[in-house]
Amino acid sequence: MLIIHGVTRSRASRVIWLCHELDLPFRQVPVIQAYRIADADAPGAPSNTHSPDFLALSPAGAVPVIEDEGLVLSESLAITLHLARKHGTSVGPQDYAEDALMGQWSFYGATAIEPDALTILMLHNRGTLQDADDAGIVAHAAERLVRPLKVLEEHLAIHAYLVGGRFTVADLNMAEIMRYAQGHGALMEPFPAIRAWLSACQDRPAFKAMWQARLAEPE
Repeated sequence: MLIIHGVTRSRASRVIWLCHELDLPFRQVPVIQAYRIADADAPGAPSNTHSPDFLALSPAGAVPVIEDEGLVLSESLAITLHLARKHGTSVGPQDYAEDALMGQWSFYGATAIEPDALTILMLHNRGTLQDADDAGIVAHAAERLVRPLKVLEEHLAIHAYLVGGRFTVADLNMAEIMRYAQGHGALMEPFPAIRAWLSACQDRPAFKAMWQARLAEPE
């Protein structure tokens, strides 16, 4: 059985969502990020990304990591692309061109969108006042996102999904990246196609199953 190391409140959410899309059984080992623990190296600390047994599996010390029939694989996008290829169905690529395009959109999201989107997630206090420094950082992150979001908007204004006219692992990867920024209303408002596509992705039963598990975990 596939083993996923990582709590759902991490990029492991991408892998767990995909497993639900694929009806793929898995066992989850809830390794928590070390920065979320007061003293990750203390005796008796919960399993975390500083734990020696986890570092033996993943020297980079980051979740998620999977064990899949002898293959140990880290990096969430590499994991989702691997599982989508391996287990087929409409979520995965049907030919080499689709495989290439799914990689293209996944890596575009990771390089052009995710860093600033993650900044917004961490610092954008929805409904509350921010200090001036945080507000400035968020404003600059949102400004930098306008250009890559225009690229995504133009594509989704014509195509319902990123590749092949159907929901695929490319949409899943991009939707989880875009989730980081979706709470910034002023940023998202000019991009109706992105908002409609993101809503459709998050309305899928597999996303809802992952999200329910995520909400059940401690913050």
